[in-house]
Amino acid sequence: MAWSIALACASVDDPVRAFRQGLTPDPDAAADLARRLYPESAIVESGDTVLDFALWPFEDELFVGAYGDALVVCDRRLYDVDDQARTLADQIAAALPGSTCGVLVLHSMVSGCWFRWYAGDRPRRDVFVTAEDGVVVDLGERLPAEAPFWKAIDEGAPDVPLPFDYEEFGLALAREYLFGRGLGERGRDGFLPLELSLRRFKIRSLSRMGRGSH
Repeated sequence: MAWSIALACASVDDPVRAFRQGLTPDPDAAADLARRLYPESAIVESGDTVLDFALWPFEDELFVGAYGDALVVCDRRLYDVDDQARTLADQIAAALPGSTCGVLVLHSMVSGCWFRWYAGDRPRRDVFVTAEDGVVVDLGERLPAEAPFWKAIDEGAPDVPLPFDYEEFGLALAREYLFGRGLGERGRDGFLPLELSLRRFKIRSLSRMGRGSH
């Protein structure tokens, strides 16, 4: 399966305990964060959906799941893997004090994976790999779950083309650091990450809305 994902996920507790069956979303907290992420836009709430639908938003959409000590955000801006994406990731990581936060971007067309990891609101790991260009960014101390993927490169193999599957790499990090299980893995408690309830928002330009009102 080819995944396209633009996802940030934070939790105060261990992910296995933080993300569980019976989580109750807080729509007011979700709306508040959406407005903070887009302070110069009009944010229009457009109902609820599940993570499976939200993983790859349209450019004018934002999905937020706020659950007290856990948070999920899906935002297409993360895909650009640029300064704006890193600033957005910083904002999301800081939105839940005392949490760890991971950002995962996978895109089947680019064949690449970006993962950024925070602890204590500070970025600790930033890695970006693509199938064709190999290792583009490799900053910070590698996370334990990365070790099997880097083995060939550490032993002298070239990184172009990438000697491991970028998607397997990203999903392994998501399993370990985002939800404590695979995105499509239902736990014994019945919890499946893809079924998480998120609030859906439309992002509207204030200038466009002003012109349209005359």
